[in-house]
Amino acid sequence: MGARSVSLTGWLARAGFEDTATAARFATAAELEGWSAPGGSLLTGISQVADPDLALKTLVRLVAAVGRDRLEDLLTAQSLGRDRLLRVLGESAALGDHLVRHPEHISAVVDAVPMEASERVRDLLQAVCPQGRGDLSSQDALRVAYRRQLLGILALDVSAPNPQATVHHTAAALADLAGAALEAAVAVAHETHPQAGSKARLAVIAMGKCGGGELNYISDVDVIFVGEPAEGVPEEEGIEAATVLAAEVMRTCSAHTGEGTLWQVDPALRPEGKQGPLVRTVASHVRYYKRWAKTWEFQALLKARAVAGDAELGQAYEEAIRPFVWQAASRENFVTDVQAMRARVERHIPPAEVDRQLKLGPGGLRDVEFSVQLLQLVHGRTDESLRSRNTLEALAALAAGGYVAREDAAALDAAYRFLRSVEHRVQFAKMKRTHLMPQGPHDLQRIGRGLRLAAPAAESLTAVWQEHKRTVRQIHKLLFYRPLLSAVARLRPEDARLRPEAAKERFAALGFSDSAGALRHIEALTAGVSRTAAIQRTLLPVMLGWFAEEVDPDNGLLAFRRISESLGHTTWYLRMLRDEGKAAERLARVLARSRFLVSLLEQTPDAARILSGDAVVLPRSREAVLATMRAAMKRQDDPAEAMVAARKVRRSELFRCALGDLIDTSSTEETMRGLSDLNEAIVQAALDVAERIYIAEHGQLPVQVAFIGMGRLGGRECGFASDADVLAVHRPCQEVSDEDAAAAAKEIVQQVRSLLSAPGPDPSLGFDMDLRPEGKTGPLSRSIAGYSSYMQRWAQAWERQAMVRARPIAGPEDLGEEFVQAVDPYRWAEGGLTDAQVREIRKLKARMEGERLPRGADPRRHFKLGRGGLSDVEWTVQLIQLQHANQHPTLRTTSTLEALHAAVDLGLLTQIEGVALEEAWVTASQMRDAVMLWRGRSADSVPEHVVDAEAMARILGWGPGSGSETGEHYLRLARHSREVMERRFYGQETI
Repeated sequence: MGARSVSLTGWLARAGFEDTATAARFATAAELEGWSAPGGSLLTGISQVADPDLALKTLVRLVAAVGRDRLEDLLTAQSLGRDRLLRVLGESAALGDHLVRHPEHISAVVDAVPMEASERVRDLLQAVCPQGRGDLSSQDALRVAYRRQLLGILALDVSAPNPQATVHHTAAALADLAGAALEAAVAVAHETHPQAGSKARLAVIAMGKCGGGELNYISDVDVIFVGEPAEGVPEEEGIEAATVLAAEVMRTCSAHTGEGTLWQVDPALRPEGKQGPLVRTVASHVRYYKRWAKTWEFQALLKARAVAGDAELGQAYEEAIRPFVWQAASRENFVTDVQAMRARVERHIPPAEVDRQLKLGPGGLRDVEFSVQLLQLVHGRTDESLRSRNTLEALAALAAGGYVAREDAAALDAAYRFLRSVEHRVQFAKMKRTHLMPQGPHDLQRIGRGLRLAAPAAESLTAVWQEHKRTVRQIHKLLFYRPLLSAVARLRPEDARLRPEAAKERFAALGFSDSAGALRHIEALTAGVSRTAAIQRTLLPVMLGWFAEEVDPDNGLLAFRRISESLGHTTWYLRMLRDEGKAAERLARVLARSRFLVSLLEQTPDAARILSGDAVVLPRSREAVLATMRAAMKRQDDPAEAMVAARKVRRSELFRCALGDLIDTSSTEETMRGLSDLNEAIVQAALDVAERIYIAEHGQLPVQVAFIGMGRLGGRECGFASDADVLAVHRPCQEVSDEDAAAAAKEIVQQVRSLLSAPGPDPSLGFDMDLRPEGKTGPLSRSIAGYSSYMQRWAQAWERQAMVRARPIAGPEDLGEEFVQAVDPYRWAEGGLTDAQVREIRKLKARMEGERLPRGADPRRHFKLGRGGLSDVEWTVQLIQLQHANQHPTLRTTSTLEALHAAVDLGLLTQIEGVALEEAWVTASQMRDAVMLWRGRSADSVPEHVVDAEAMARILGWGPGSGSETGEHYLRLARHSREVMERRFYGQETI
């Protein structure tokens, strides 16, 4: 091997040729003699194409076919024309072979320019006419002329600096070329069957990608044929003649000849599919779509475009079927039908192909197309800007109209361009129809280089593809399964438009009491051309329907306006409502059902983020909430601002607890525990701040303080209106006197109480210390010894009873545990209660029933103090605990329900009695919370006002019109509970 061969081979390897020995042989072939020096202009140009080896080999064949003289000027000087030719030869072996057979088409590559659709039609009609086709048959002439134009499209595609940026032009040109070929085929049909042509009018309607102006290089062309009899010809005879013409059009395009084939003409999308007649009249199409068509057929009609044949007939068809397209989403189960169809497509992909599918697989072209089409069909009923056949144009319109987030639309646009560009390169390499990503490294390298991806191109191609697949799938799931779509589709088009002239009438029909006020809110939210207003115009018709299902739709709409005005400037609020799971419906329920939640949202709008997604909303643990509070407090230097930050977290977490309760994703027990944990966390946060203030003022902390939860807080049974009943206990630090420690503890406790009771935007937390020894006259905090001494010497029976629910909630854990150990001997006393102590407790309970019940209150309806209510159940259970917990450790719990269940298990209550007490207690707790959520303020009795009762019933999950029934239900439960209480608490049985 000579020095030149070694040098050439090395240069070829460095330049990106794979089979350098073969490439060197072609480079030194006589056809390229004098033109192919290493590093020279020609070889350098070849090295830059997608497949340099293929380009070099095909170029030698082309020069051999044409002759050196005819190509010397083109190949020896760097030019745009030469670059186009070399890139075509390096991208498509099939079209390279065509150029070798038809070298006269080199000019179509070198001089390629964009063509109008009408120019393409004229060119192909000229090619198939008798004067233009010469010795060729009309079918061969059409194929040759078609490929000449195809070469021009390919030349512009592969020579573009960024093929992905111009892929929409490429796809549109391919669709125009297919339409021109169909027009030429119609001309051939008329020439071949002149008698049929005289009896019928025929129009060819492009469907699918051809109809959308976004065709591939190799694809079936989906069509529908429309025919009408010529004037004076009977319809049956005319349709028979039109069918002859249509069959000839299909043969002209699909038959295999010496020049190959164009593509299959597929009329399977016609009414009744392959079983239906090939040609129908416009009227026959209309009858079919009115009576028989399935959902997928209307989706297919979205792309229908007349491209060939009788233009007037084609336009008549388009006008006749257009209303069916934009009414399709009103069909029953439309959205779920489209979703099911997409799922079926995926299920039918052979398993071996799923990961390689560019078109049908997850994250592929179909995900983009189905998402866009579904949104078009649902929202295009009322928004004509969405009525485009083209995927990328429709996607841009959806983004402009606010139906798709701009960033999501940009991601889908980029992915679609990439996938279509890859699909093109997979197809035109051998001019074969395929939608599978190649597996061989050589093919991956060719495609990556053709798309100008960074070296190594094969690896870059795979990485970019996988990233686009993930993004497309994620956005597809977000858009395609968006719950709002089904809700919008269920609206009548006139209801979805929000036209002011019809709005008042609709508001009245929906149950709004102030139609004029509702209209003002709508106009304020949707005025103008901003993106926010556009999204609101999509949301509001559905939101109004949800509001109308509630007791107070007017208040729901007003609240929606206020919240939207607070959050409308954010990037996430409207996007969340439009895109994320059940967020919009959840917000509608919240705004129309709960003034408590509305108030929280108005004060802490960011809490609306909790609405997002479909996840179950559950309260967070004490540890998680406290960690969030402490992180927020840490960012504040001023202790007062630190407390403000902690209270803001409390508002957000209150919203979470209330939301979970309202939408029934958290149980009553989970809500009570969550509220209790939240109250514990805010008390601990206040203690942290109080100690911080004390240290700032005094230099060091001489005492440790812990808080003990009492009542419902101690039992982890807090409701939304519950106070924090607490005791304080302290322990001196080393070398600190009891007096100094007590003084410091008092100051810290006072500071905690002040911090928690300070005015603020959040619902107040009553910090009640009246259960401490000696009540309001006693010290705010005592030491362990102080509590033990008091309990031993002075505590009355009711004070022992109060300790049943004592549980440490804040401060040092070991100090809280010391307190528990100190009071356990008194609450779980050996021998239980004496007869005198039982009488004392019974007497106190009876006095409370007579004195503490508010004047005028119905004792049957009062949740807490009424007959069979919360107090009856709790006192009954606590009396059992005081009597028997010393012998039965399962009764040693601060939880009412746990103790109740233990009493049943121990036989201290019958199963029936336990159920009666539990149902009354749980129902009273639920109703008290429901009224609090509805009214935004506490209430102690079953509502008697019709609206309040109905609202409470809805929150509790009862159906419309159940307000009075819900109240009667509670009264029955309370009556049974009272019977048990009188028998077990006041009765003569041994307890």
